[in-house]
Amino acid sequence: MTSHTKMLDIMELFTDEQFAWTIEDMVERLGYTRSTLYRYLRELVDAGFLTALPEVGYTPGPRIIELEALIQRKDPLIQASRPFMVELVGEFGGFSALCRSYGQQVMCVHHEYGTTPIVSGYAKGAVSPLLFGSASRTILAHWPMATLQKLYQANTEAFAAAGLGDDFEDVKASLRGIRQKGWDVTYGQVTRGVAGIAAPILDGRQNILGSLSVVVQRQSLESGQIDAIADKLTFCARTITRTLGERAGDAPTPKVRPGRSSARSKQALAL
Repeated sequence: MTSHTKMLDIMELFTDEQFAWTIEDMVERLGYTRSTLYRYLRELVDAGFLTALPEVGYTPGPRIIELEALIQRKDPLIQASRPFMVELVGEFGGFSALCRSYGQQVMCVHHEYGTTPIVSGYAKGAVSPLLFGSASRTILAHWPMATLQKLYQANTEAFAAAGLGDDFEDVKASLRGIRQKGWDVTYGQVTRGVAGIAAPILDGRQNILGSLSVVVQRQSLESGQIDAIADKLTFCARTITRTLGERAGDAPTPKVRPGRSSARSKQALAL
């Protein structure tokens, strides 16, 4: 295991369940010696990625906050999507989420609210259930087949519980249907009482980058409104895709591959 991998393993420790870690906790979880941990922790603290708090332990540091603010200001995907998200919630109300594929997870990286308050499970920075909700399923439908098959083999029961199929042929058919339609809708899979409609955002080489979604209160939907939202949503997603392709030119983009295995990755499959 390289030193870089060990540092990444340290950063993987921080979750909602445990935000602060003592040296003793880290030794028990990671199995590193104290001298090794102190060396890596010193480097991470010096770089601002961690903060050491007396009587508390180590927590994520200010450099992470600085990078998050930079992403919100400069990230091309967020820049291209933000105006459309404002337009979508202005027209349909509810909530709009921009999600990215993140290893074997899906994360909300930006959101916009309409004038009508709505509670959604797609909070910015939150890892979304990989097999539930239109924002995630739309991304999953565009994963390379080899990646999808490995994921299925390791999580057969989760796919069945999500209603995607009892065998891999059924799963392929379900996801093919989403891909061919160009959008997906789910009801109450992530947040009770709402409908989520999502469309994919691709790069210039048709690799999946993420999804754009609109979440509205299910009881407020009128006849035909899902189709109207889907039409507008797919137009916006295609325009974002085209904008990103024009910015990137012919620069190659790596295809989605299985990410680093972690407890968070496995938990996100079927939350």
